[in-house]
Amino acid sequence: MIKRSKADLLLHPIRLRIVQAFIGERQLTAQQLIELLPDFPQATLYRHLNKLYEGGIIQIINQRPVRGTIEKVYTLVEQGANLTKDDLKNCSRDDHMRYFLTFLASIQSDFQRYLQQDHFDLEADGVSYRKASLYLSDKEFSQLIQAIRSVVEPALKNKPAPGRRLRTLSTIFIPQPEQKSSNNNEGGD
Repeated sequence: MIKRSKADLLLHPIRLRIVQAFIGERQLTAQQLIELLPDFPQATLYRHLNKLYEGGIIQIINQRPVRGTIEKVYTLVEQGANLTKDDLKNCSRDDHMRYFLTFLASIQSDFQRYLQQDHFDLEADGVSYRKASLYLSDKEFSQLIQAIRSVVEPALKNKPAPGRRLRTLSTIFIPQPEQKSSNNNEGGD
């Protein structure tokens, strides 16, 4: 069996959708996942669920007999869905590009499913996509990240409930390449 990196396990279009289904500390059976992700064939879902289990991303927290078989209840391993610096330190440029494109494809897929609804209202639903360029020192950037985390982290603990809708917030920060300063013309000729 090929040993996959945690990044390879997570940054796969189908497995990423499965992991997202567990957001909010959800506990789900394979059957519940099939209902939540009807666009995937059942065999495919089981195969990727098993890969996530074998890779230590999800765990079995309960087993119960149901109609002559054992039904397993899964949940995310604590911090299982988070990629750390160590998880990414040995990745090549090509690996990073592949992971990034998978991430972008995941966002595209989410948006496509949103648009395929019978009725949608971008404004009422709070859908937006923006790009902003900010001049920030490393310290200012760190402060911005902390401010965003302080607002988002409490909401990550929310569980599904009446009146709540799963909403996806995707963040990408890309610093532009540093410009080499040209002081060749200082002092004038």
